[in-house]
Amino acid sequence: MRYMLIIRNGEDHPRPGDDRWDQLMADYGAFSEQLAGYGTPFSGDPLAPPDMATTVRVKNGEVMTTDGPFAETKEWFSGYYILDVESLDQALQAARMIPSVKWGSVEVRPVVAM
Repeated sequence: MRYMLIIRNGEDHPRPGDDRWDQLMADYGAFSEQLAGYGTPFSGDPLAPPDMATTVRVKNGEVMTTDGPFAETKEWFSGYYILDVESLDQALQAARMIPSVKWGSVEVRPVVAM
């Protein structure tokens, strides 16, 4: 079964230039190596900060674009992993090991096969 692990960062999450950034990147490298060592197929990528987002809406046939995220919030969607694992428990175990969970949250959702 495939699960998406949606990473949300809080305001105090390290960012590039922060003293904690290099350690966080090393922790993500180690996490990815650990997943690969389990033989768990996965993919994932980081996302740019919310101030680089553009939101698109179509209402009554009119296309509107807005700079920034859909909603103002203290947590922001910063990246994701998609795992192919045997159970929800395995996906939850992986979510607990994501380095950024210390500064925010990780939402785990099954990917619906179409």
